Amino acid sequence: MKKVFVHEMKTIIQNPDSKFNYFAWPSLARLHDGTLAAVCSGFRIGHVCPFGKVVMAKSADDGKTWSRPCVVIDTPLDDRDAGILPFGDSSVMITSFNNTVAFQQNTNKMREQGSPEQRLVEGYLAGIDAKNAESRYLGYTYVISNDNSVTFGDIGFSPVTAPHGPCLLENGDILYVGRSASDGIAQKEDRIECHKFVNGEFEFVSAIEAIPGVLSCEPAAIDIGGKIIVHIRVQNEKQSEDGGMFTIFQSESSDGGKTFSKPRQILSDTGGAPAHLMKHSSGALVSVYGYRKKPFGIKAMISYDGGENWDTDYVLYDGASSLDLGYPASVERKDGTILTVFYEREESWENFYEESNGGSAIKQIVWSLPQ
Repeated sequence: MKKVFVHEMKTIIQNPDSKFNYFAWPSLARLHDGTLAAVCSGFRIGHVCPFGKVVMAKSADDGKTWSRPCVVIDTPLDDRDAGILPFGDSSVMITSFNNTVAFQQNTNKMREQGSPEQRLVEGYLAGIDAKNAESRYLGYTYVISNDNSVTFGDIGFSPVTAPHGPCLLENGDILYVGRSASDGIAQKEDRIECHKFVNGEFEFVSAIEAIPGVLSCEPAAIDIGGKIIVHIRVQNEKQSEDGGMFTIFQSESSDGGKTFSKPRQILSDTGGAPAHLMKHSSGALVSVYGYRKKPFGIKAMISYDGGENWDTDYVLYDGASSLDLGYPASVERKDGTILTVFYEREESWENFYEESNGGSAIKQIVWSLPQ
């Protein structure tokens, strides 16, 4: 087992004294003034529920302490995931997506019949004007701040979604590599597309070649000196501890996203996913990802040749009680260590095909690259 040196691990976002104590799918960025900002979906009661909203916490001391989370996006629907991208001189984009009322109703049927949680969700959804809510808010959403995340504008819509949002090219352009679909649920016929954000609108650039027979979704992209690298979550229909493909494929572009290479598998079939990519000041390219076979946890892979080869399966954490975890994201701290955030469910839950209730928190790991 390959391990890195972990300096610290702690919980940074939770709401333990409330029923609304499920936080998940975080992203992390350093803002224009040096502050760290962590965003996630929070104040939920479970993995799927209509109370989800995008929240943000900040740290002015490189992750030593964090503010309480504040709400950034809150539609009547199930606001999930949260990506964050500082760009320009003082702007920040935060992304999310949501599901239909019908999907949430069907998922709620998987809860314990007559339980307080089921009745709570049922009552809330019954009070929603579904047609009006979906016509106004359903889709892949984003908001933009022009004052370094102090205030945000109205909700906009993008043609694709990815857990950690768009990436910033070295020339300052915003490129969104994400999954395109007709609804919030990933399907085999979905595809990974590349769009550029120009004058407040997303423009289609290209699509990545599909991988036959599997689901491709939740990509993460980074520009490293003119080469764009994309890590794609790839799985078959059943993902669980006992079987099913759950891995990462890589695709690359050397022309600003106009064309991408055929995706190639870089982890074992059950190696883990989805990923987040960051470039370290040492020149190392770091990709972190969740691992959903026992022992559940968070892993990293490292490349010193621009993503051509990867040293995989470094264990950052292997003490999780459930496969409901992951979606890590990282930044480099001022001292060269790496801060990675992820979510972890606080009790055992091993079946993605039954809805859950209970707490889930955002945690951080501070670690160093192997020497």
